[in-house]
Amino acid sequence: MVADFRRRFWVSLALTVPVLALSQMIQAFLGLDTALAFPGDRLVLFALASIVFFYGGWPFLKGLFRELGDRRPGMMTLIAIAISVAFFYSTAVVFGLSGKVFFWELVTLIDIMLLGHWIEMRSVMGASGALDALVRLLPATAHRLAADDEMEDIPVSELAPGDRVLVRPGEKVPIDGIILTGRSSFNESMLTGESRPVEKRKGEEAVGGSVNGEGAVTLEVRKTGDQTYLSQVVDMVRQAQESRSRTQDLANRAALWLTYIAITAGTATLAYWLAVGQEFEFALERMVTVMVITCPHALGLAVPLVVAVSTRLTAQNGLLIRDRAAFERARNLNAVLFDKTGTLTEGRFGVAAVVPLADMPEEDILAYAAGLESQSQHPIAEGIVRGAQERGVQAKKVSQFRSLTGQGAEARVEGHALRVVSPGYLKERGLAVDNAAMHKLAEAGHTVVFVLPDEAPIGAVALADVVRPQSLEAVSRLKDLGIRTMMVTGDAAPVAKSVAGQLGLDDYFAEVLPHEKVEKVREVKARGMHVAMIGDGVNDAPALVESDLGIAIGAGTDVAIESADIVLVRSDPRDVFAILALSRITYAKMIQNLVWATGYNAFAIPLAAGVAYGWGILLTPALGAALMSISTIIVAINAKLLERARRLVAA
Repeated sequence: MVADFRRRFWVSLALTVPVLALSQMIQAFLGLDTALAFPGDRLVLFALASIVFFYGGWPFLKGLFRELGDRRPGMMTLIAIAISVAFFYSTAVVFGLSGKVFFWELVTLIDIMLLGHWIEMRSVMGASGALDALVRLLPATAHRLAADDEMEDIPVSELAPGDRVLVRPGEKVPIDGIILTGRSSFNESMLTGESRPVEKRKGEEAVGGSVNGEGAVTLEVRKTGDQTYLSQVVDMVRQAQESRSRTQDLANRAALWLTYIAITAGTATLAYWLAVGQEFEFALERMVTVMVITCPHALGLAVPLVVAVSTRLTAQNGLLIRDRAAFERARNLNAVLFDKTGTLTEGRFGVAAVVPLADMPEEDILAYAAGLESQSQHPIAEGIVRGAQERGVQAKKVSQFRSLTGQGAEARVEGHALRVVSPGYLKERGLAVDNAAMHKLAEAGHTVVFVLPDEAPIGAVALADVVRPQSLEAVSRLKDLGIRTMMVTGDAAPVAKSVAGQLGLDDYFAEVLPHEKVEKVREVKARGMHVAMIGDGVNDAPALVESDLGIAIGAGTDVAIESADIVLVRSDPRDVFAILALSRITYAKMIQNLVWATGYNAFAIPLAAGVAYGWGILLTPALGAALMSISTIIVAINAKLLERARRLVAA
């Protein structure tokens, strides 16, 4: 469409020059009344103007039939009527009707409309290239390895599950696949919004469209076609752009009414100027100007352009909108209900505290515990080892490791029989431990294990589900928006109370079974609140559907979550704030565009009708077309300014 409008504009502009030269009004203005006149000049003028009308005006004439066929007259209807009236009246004058021709006004009007549409379509393409931008992330070819490791370059579309693909350093990953050999970091920022390169090794999945870092890797293709991550994202973006918007419905109705107003106002303008004694040519020019300047194009684009920009902005940052209407409703939310595990917390144990029970430094206690637990695969053991590594503590070397079913584990360390055990082990053997700090940690819901060399307790290690570093910032930002933050979890009340206290949540619900979460959503809604539910999209599905806005967080590359309105690819709770804040800004942009597109006409229509004629101010059809095009371009630029909100989605 951009190329078509550009081509038609240049051809029409070239023909406009001789049309202007042959027009009597232009000749008189330049003082060339007789110099350019010749027999049959009016017929030549008619022929040139006809080419401009049928070739340059064809997009508008075609649009007239389409809009009338859909029974939704709009911008194309108004433009087509305006240029058709001017052309056929002028043609009648050429062939004998008394009056003056409007050919030079006609061709300049068409030129301005084509130029305006060309510039406008370029703006639209820049604003709504969401799908193109995503599709361009994939390379066209892939390096497929044969059974003998011979490499051949083939189109990505020919890859099949089981194929092996080589990805060199700096290249884009052509398709989703599991790493068979090699290790590298991958830049997924254009897919998930994760700004830091993600380290991946054998057995982990590389996502098509990400950029390989420093190492060469070989992938095994697991997903093709619409199963790949990028295909799912493209499909979601397309659905979001096509889904209904209440604001868009309002704009469409307003545009339809504006069309009726333009036709009525144009007819009334013609009748008025004829009634007060003006010439028919003057009255006709006023009518044409009214109909051109009232074209509801800016109004028709006011919302779609904002939708296109916001959809692209969110998709490129791992915020995938599945339902536009739900996204728009997010501006009215005043409560957010988080699932705890995997959302506010990382879903893994971490060392919360080390409590000495004897005269021994905390680092030594943790070194003993980490040495023994390094031999175990238990989640508690992994948490202790990870905690020691994070604190820079060197684990002790152990031997003769043995698991104690349901109680802990034991091993030989530096000649001692070392055990890391549960409180039940101590109770069973009558080993009393009385420590206020340890009891306080246990009451707060922490998991406590004891370190016993030679059956003598020397310390305790308290573990808890690790709160995400981003959670506190997310809660704080949401509160700045005036949103109440709550949490629902199946954990015991002390655990829930501890996490809620760390994050400063307004409320929490503990010991809630998965199927009971939906009842908590209803309970919050019963308080008169509009609530968003944030969960993992699987066991939280009923609650996500029940809420006013269901947000699935931490989906990674598995984005096909049918129960959520919005999918957050990253496991970052700050993205919840980004979605809600972006919803408010997006709606504000829509309203700004609607106000401009409708308010502009409140001034433009009377001016076009000639109310300022007494003060010497008179708009020509071409000038009216220019003002209409400028109005549309302003709406497009305002939509593009939404990209300034990128900082919100780049948390």
